Amino acid sequence: MDKWTTLASEESVQKTSQSLDDHNIKVVVVDNKEEAKQKVLEMVPEGSEVFTLTSVTLDTVGISEEINNSGRYKSIRNELMGMDRQTQGAQMKKLGATPQWAIGSVHAVTEEGEVIIASNTGSQLPAYAYGADHVIWVVGTQKIVRDRQEGFDRIYGHSLPLESERAKKAYGVPGSAVNKILIIDKEVAPDRITLIFVKEVLGF
Repeated sequence: MDKWTTLASEESVQKTSQSLDDHNIKVVVVDNKEEAKQKVLEMVPEGSEVFTLTSVTLDTVGISEEINNSGRYKSIRNELMGMDRQTQGAQMKKLGATPQWAIGSVHAVTEEGEVIIASNTGSQLPAYAYGADHVIWVVGTQKIVRDRQEGFDRIYGHSLPLESERAKKAYGVPGSAVNKILIIDKEVAPDRITLIFVKEVLGF
């Protein structure tokens, strides 16, 4: 295992959690993906409008399947899949940008309390930055980095190559790209963002 797939130490997890808490981002630490899934489902009321952003982590944990296919939630992803981008493009953008709940993951979290998300199109960024009433991120602790520069190194050296391979298989495209980066240093709305650290290597 290289440095990008090595779980953070307990000391690092505690330090990062405190920094995030100081930045108005609530942290929950769990031992495994089963506990992470249980925690998410405890937080999101049945019948809620939920957008699961594209995430290997969510797929691995089983959250995407539960939210989108159980029938217990209003799945924004399912709704978008049934719309026509050519004729309903503006409506689709609004729907994806302002869900009640946005659930996904991130690419790096610094010990200083910054959350870094890279994107090709930017489609997940509006909900995370402002539009969603509630945001939940499920994050393996291998994504904890020392600082912002190390976060960028992780994104370009580790996350991007793996996402490019995934995109090739999933969409038949040449690859992915880091065209937009969102850095959340502090959340101004109380209780809006929760980050669930999982002591397992999840996603990339």
